[in-house]
Amino acid sequence: MKSTDIRTHSYQTLATRRRGRYSPGVRLSSLLCPTPISEFDSPVSLPSNLRSILKGWTMPKVKTNRVKYPEGWELIEPTLRELQAKMREAENDTHDGKRKCETLWPIFKIAHQKSRYIFDLYHRRNEISKELYEFCLDQGYADKNLIAKWKKPGYERLCCLRCMQPRDHNFATTCVCRVPKHLREEKVIECVHCGCRGCASGD
Repeated sequence: MKSTDIRTHSYQTLATRRRGRYSPGVRLSSLLCPTPISEFDSPVSLPSNLRSILKGWTMPKVKTNRVKYPEGWELIEPTLRELQAKMREAENDTHDGKRKCETLWPIFKIAHQKSRYIFDLYHRRNEISKELYEFCLDQGYADKNLIAKWKKPGYERLCCLRCMQPRDHNFATTCVCRVPKHLREEKVIECVHCGCRGCASGD
């Protein structure tokens, strides 16, 4: 037997000799393609099971990155875009002549303004819908955790979440900006974290 015949014979009987699943007389070509190639020339001659699969097959839906804005978005978009531009300017500022802690103060201030703007529009003025309000929270236009604190008594004017966390302050207390004005030893203060000068509810 020639070498080419031996190689062809080995290919044809490769799958038939593994684990005894098929009889030795089965050809490899019949295992890979039970239907002869000539029968696939016309769609009508396709096997019935394949025709049923192709008949029920549909193109998958293409996912897009376009965001669907709720009704009323065009009314608050200019203000949010303006605050976002100020945020970028604060992030790109050179911070020359400032202390290390002061470099983040403008960013905290603008983030607070954005959250307060959305909060007042929905909870105080009732000028936006609940759908638009939740959309702004989900898209990151406002800090949902900070707004959740504003709803609780005693935190209506909270500047940032870090100022109320005892683990970030000495003696497991809160920031000095949380102390009411009539209880302060110093009249003028500035929070080290965000530059707040007082956010107690009674002030």
